Amino acid sequence: MEFDVIVIGSGIAGSVAAYTLSQQGFHTALLSKNPMLEESNTFYAQGGIVYKGEADSAELLFNDIMSAGAWICNPEAVKVISEEGSRIVEEVLIREFQVPFTLDEKGNLLLTKEGAHSARRILFTKDATGRSIELSAVAAIRRRTNLTILEDFTAIDIITMDHHTSDKLRMYQPITSLGVYALNNKTKVVSKILSRAVVLATGGMGQAFLHTTNPLTATGDGFAMAARAGARLVNMEYTQFHPTSLFHPKASNFLISESVRGEGAILVDRKGKAFMEQYHPLKDLAPRDIVTRAILTEMQEQDESYMFLDIARIGKETVKERFPNIYRKCLDYGYDITEDPIPVLPAYHFSCGGILTDMNGATSIRRLFAAGEVACTGLHGANRLASTSLLEGLVFGRRVAEYLAGNWKDFEKLTFPDVPEWIDTGIVEDIDSALIIQDWNSLKNIMWNYVGPVRNKKRLRRAMIDLNNLREDIENFYRDAKVNKPILELRNAVQTGLIVAQQALANRRSDGAHFRVD
Repeated sequence: MEFDVIVIGSGIAGSVAAYTLSQQGFHTALLSKNPMLEESNTFYAQGGIVYKGEADSAELLFNDIMSAGAWICNPEAVKVISEEGSRIVEEVLIREFQVPFTLDEKGNLLLTKEGAHSARRILFTKDATGRSIELSAVAAIRRRTNLTILEDFTAIDIITMDHHTSDKLRMYQPITSLGVYALNNKTKVVSKILSRAVVLATGGMGQAFLHTTNPLTATGDGFAMAARAGARLVNMEYTQFHPTSLFHPKASNFLISESVRGEGAILVDRKGKAFMEQYHPLKDLAPRDIVTRAILTEMQEQDESYMFLDIARIGKETVKERFPNIYRKCLDYGYDITEDPIPVLPAYHFSCGGILTDMNGATSIRRLFAAGEVACTGLHGANRLASTSLLEGLVFGRRVAEYLAGNWKDFEKLTFPDVPEWIDTGIVEDIDSALIIQDWNSLKNIMWNYVGPVRNKKRLRRAMIDLNNLREDIENFYRDAKVNKPILELRNAVQTGLIVAQQALANRRSDGAHFRVD
């Protein structure tokens, strides 16, 4: 297979990039490792997407983003989002994709407010904003006739001039992307897919942690593939933990959106006592890292496994109307949130760091681009402001496509050198699932206990030792086994976890989501 551009990942960043490229007439492929294109981190986003409020401005949003990010955000990226975001939301999501955002009784877009925002500026679709955006985006994509959709394909590695050609002088050339090797999960056949540009939009890495709000697809694939190819990754220690996930043995850390607190819910202990006022002037709407540590502190001091979120105070009908999915989900687990508080605890949520890119999504590898959570424009600094993740994916997914369209003459001249077909050296056909499960459990516990919301040098050093040993075992496992999706995901997750631990150990400061008690 050969394309002008291959986009890996079908969340908002990948979908918008692929859609825009196809509009420009490019022969584009959109690859997703899931059988359903809709399955992505975007699909599970509850809260909303930053738009613009009545008494709002680009300057206000700029300051809110910078403040939440502990003032180490990249001002250039913050400026792009603050000045271009609302226009692109209107052009792409409202006009082209026709996302059914929630309206008021007069038919106007309804706006909400979340933690660390100084204005009501967030669009939403009840409590399933990501779902409505993703379904609308995928519907628009499927209408494009010049876009090849590769569902149920797992990217293995980025093909580069340096690693995958026989040119004897390749080491003197800049690292250059030539495409990807990808596994058809159904047929178990690995394809060599060549392209003049590759766009990584693979999302996050939540499954590397014991507690996460991320879906099962978030295994750090893009981070690991980029690292193996030689790309520069930065700010990986800034791993944001969401303060409120549902505590229940079978709930898999179901997210309780920050917009719940934005509408008036408050955090309380078992006795019903509110505690956030002693941690921050914004109380329950403080930045996420502060709320996370406050909950963990209260849990430790009171010897509890969780705290509570009281949403019943905003009214039974309001709860059911504004948060129908959260209401139904909690009811499935035996909690009527219109009557009783929700048991909650923090969980890994979002990577503020990633593959370093410029404002057009270009990475340190030629012809390799990245957008969305897997990328790091510097927008989030040390801690992401609520509801900016979907906006970042939208804006930079589009900017990547527009850059490629405007500079295609630099890409179309590429002639592909001799790239070999994939050679599977594995000899083990049947993978022992017990080993896969054990390695996942080891990884998740190491990352949560040693590289979690509260860190110190001893924990991080222990993490480095344990993760290096685990990675070596998994790498040997990968070499021996016939290539398949489970081992690819495990391999990527442990490599990504190791990068996070390395950068966390190297950064001795406490900023935002990277909190060191020492």
